[in-house]
Amino acid sequence: METFNRLIADLKMEDRRLGLELKRVRRALAVLRGLGNANGNGAAGPRVRRRLSAAARKRIADAQRARWAKFRAKKAA
Repeated sequence: METFNRLIADLKMEDRRLGLELKRVRRALAVLRGLGNANGNGAAGPRVRRRLSAAARKRIADAQRARWAKFRAKKAA
């Protein structure tokens, strides 16, 4: 019976220790989430879209037109 009581006391102590460890891990996660943005609330801020120059858009469009032309030529043959 004494062994059983000792086992229960050990399990309670381990439960308390793990609870404290979990609290430390959660605090560390909160800090890391806060580092990811300027406002510190853990939410991601708005995504900043990179703008392409008109020349870059034209190159992309021309390349896509060429891909479609090649596809259509292969399909017609």
